[in-house]
Amino acid sequence: MTIKPRAIKGTLELRRRVPKKYASVEPRAVVWVSLETDSRSVADARAASLWQQQIAKWEALLAGDTSVTEIRLDAAKSLVELNGFTYAPVADLLEQPVENILKRVEAISQNKGVPNLKEAQALLGTVPDHGLTISRALELFWHLTSAETLGKSDDQIRRSINPAKKAIKNLIDVIGDKSIAAITRDDMLDFRDWWAEQMELKELTANSANKDLTHVGKVLKTVNTLKRLKLDLPLGELQFKQGEAQRRPPFTPGYSPNRVFGSEQGVSVV
Repeated sequence: MTIKPRAIKGTLELRRRVPKKYASVEPRAVVWVSLETDSRSVADARAASLWQQQIAKWEALLAGDTSVTEIRLDAAKSLVELNGFTYAPVADLLEQPVENILKRVEAISQNKGVPNLKEAQALLGTVPDHGLTISRALELFWHLTSAETLGKSDDQIRRSINPAKKAIKNLIDVIGDKSIAAITRDDMLDFRDWWAEQMELKELTANSANKDLTHVGKVLKTVNTLKRLKLDLPLGELQFKQGEAQRRPPFTPGYSPNRVFGSEQGVSVV
C-alpha cells in the first residue's frame, strides 16, 4: 500500500494493485483512491477504511454480474449507497434538479476516460428490472424465513415447506409465473374461482382452499415486506366461508329411479 500525491503537491491518494478476484469488474491493474486530505497523518488514518469501501464496491459489482433480476437490483442499490446516494429509477431521477443528477455522474469511476458501465447504470437508475417472479419469491421466502426452521428435524421442515410449495405451484398453474408486481385482483379472483371448482369437483371443504390462500398470502406478503418492494398486493377478502362450497348433488342431472329399478324392463315403481 502506497500513499502519496498524484501530483507534486496536492491531495494524498492511496495506490494499490487490484486483487485478481475483481479483474472481471475492474479493468485497471492499479487504482488510486483519493484520501481527500493533504495531511499525512489524516491520510494514514483514512486509508484502511477507504480501501474497504473500494473492496465493497467491487463486491457489489460482482454480485450484480448475474441474470437474476432482483439480485442485480440489490447489488445496484448497495453500490449506489456506497457512493453516498440512494438508488432511484431513471424516471424518478429525471424529476430531480439537474445538479443532483450531475453529482451522480461525477461519482462514476472511469478508466482512461471511459466510465464504468455498471456503476453508471446503478447511479443513474437504469438497471433493468423485469420484476420478481412468483417462483423466485418462493425461493426468497425460504431464505428470508430460514430462522423459523432452526432446530427442526428434516421431517418437520418438510411438512412445513410442502404446503407452501403446493400452494404456489397451484397459483402458477392458474395465472402463470408472472412478476408479483403484475399480479392483479382478477388474477387472485381467478385463483379463487379455480379453488371453488376444485371444491365442487373433489368434494373438498373450504378449509382446503383457505390453507392454499393463506400460504400464498404469507409467501408474497413476507417477500414484499422484507425485500421492501412496497407493492400493494391484491390479497384481501379471498377466503371462503365454511360451507360455501357447492356440494355435488347426490345424483347426476337427469337421473331417473325408473332406470335403476328397471321400470323400463316392466318392473313397476310405486
